[in-house]
Amino acid sequence: MNRTQIAETKNKIGESVEIFGWVHNRRDHGKIIFIDLRDRSGIAQVVFTPSGKEMYKIAEKLRSEWVLKIIGKVAERPAAMVNEEIETGKIEIQPESLEVLAEAATPPFALDTDGREIGEENRMKYRYLDLRRERMKSNLILRHRVIKFIRDFLDERGFLEIETPILTKSTPEGARDYVVPSRLYSGKFYALPQSPQQYKQLLMVAGIEKYFQIARCFRDEDTRGDRQPEFTQLDLEMSFVTQEEILSLIEDLYIKITKEILPGFHITQTPFPRLTYAEVIEKYKTDKPDLRKEKNDPKELAFAFVVDFPMFRWNESEKKWNSEHHPFTMMKDEDLSKVEEGGLGEVKANSYDFVLNGYEIASGSIRINKPEIQKKVFEILGLSEEQITKKFGHMIEAFKYGAPPHGGIAPGIDRFIMLVANEPNIREVIAFPKTGDARDLMMDSPSELDKKQLKELHLKIDKQ
Repeated sequence: MNRTQIAETKNKIGESVEIFGWVHNRRDHGKIIFIDLRDRSGIAQVVFTPSGKEMYKIAEKLRSEWVLKIIGKVAERPAAMVNEEIETGKIEIQPESLEVLAEAATPPFALDTDGREIGEENRMKYRYLDLRRERMKSNLILRHRVIKFIRDFLDERGFLEIETPILTKSTPEGARDYVVPSRLYSGKFYALPQSPQQYKQLLMVAGIEKYFQIARCFRDEDTRGDRQPEFTQLDLEMSFVTQEEILSLIEDLYIKITKEILPGFHITQTPFPRLTYAEVIEKYKTDKPDLRKEKNDPKELAFAFVVDFPMFRWNESEKKWNSEHHPFTMMKDEDLSKVEEGGLGEVKANSYDFVLNGYEIASGSIRINKPEIQKKVFEILGLSEEQITKKFGHMIEAFKYGAPPHGGIAPGIDRFIMLVANEPNIREVIAFPKTGDARDLMMDSPSELDKKQLKELHLKIDKQ
């Protein structure tokens, strides 16, 4: 007999089925014992009566979260016992055999609630239990469906999914890198990628033309409700495109996601507004405007693009220019002369943000593809000739061999799912997130290394 998913039992009245799962709860009603058995697909009621002596004895001992295998007949419930609140509420399982596959200790918190009443420390320490609750399962299923839709959407439009390295070199993305010491090369370090920015540009030089990746990224920055030390983004790059072509592609993608994956949701305005940076700062006092007509409607999605960001921003404390986005962004063609004339504060970038309900969910730009311009931008940012060669010599060199005009964008997966799932914190849509202070309580990380590992990595710990 093949396993039947519990959700499928409603279509098998009169048939014998083999089901597996966890005891969701146990109810003893006199001589009748009711077990709600749960698998990923749903919950089914199993009815034990004294007539099945051996099974009844076992059923008396069952407790929450025990793991069971049950073979039984699917029967219609009596009309008075129908539960309209669950998908299988019109049927019950009359067991023919019962096997306990694993007993379970009493969980440290209730699993039949939404979990919001439980402290972060407990939920993160026992995350594998927290994920058993219906809300968390639904969030992960939604995440899966969105990512699958993205993959199919881009595949149909000629994009290639290509993985880029996790062990790489430090990049100027605006946050601290997580660094990994090299065992083979004493005193040298890898960095975990803040984004695949340089690799995806090099893929354009390689002639790939259309690339994407569901990319893991890492930033050693202070956490907050909509941010984690490691996160997932849709990383996307295209050759021979204009800014508007990139924005139109993303607009089409998110309209279709809303239609196909998010029933009941509605978009405030299509086409998505294109607003300039100067416009939103003047009107909304933020570059992440919330354009919803009804702020309390959890199913209203107000998408917008913010364009024409400043290329450079003066850092008063360090007395130097910084890039507003990153140094690989191309400035507007009409502002190229201002770079030579010294009007850096007036230079606009060919960059854009994608915002939703007051949150930035993506950032992108048309990239620099000429070595002389790229080198000039590095010089403006205060890098010496030696630093440029050491940090970015590979990019400058690559651009000498015919780099096509190209651009891209990187929508955050986690933050988008957080918003459409109506969750207050990004950790609610990530299977194994870090705590608010960047710890993994379940695995107890970060953790210390033993002396042998430290010696192999040529490291000494200074605890001062």
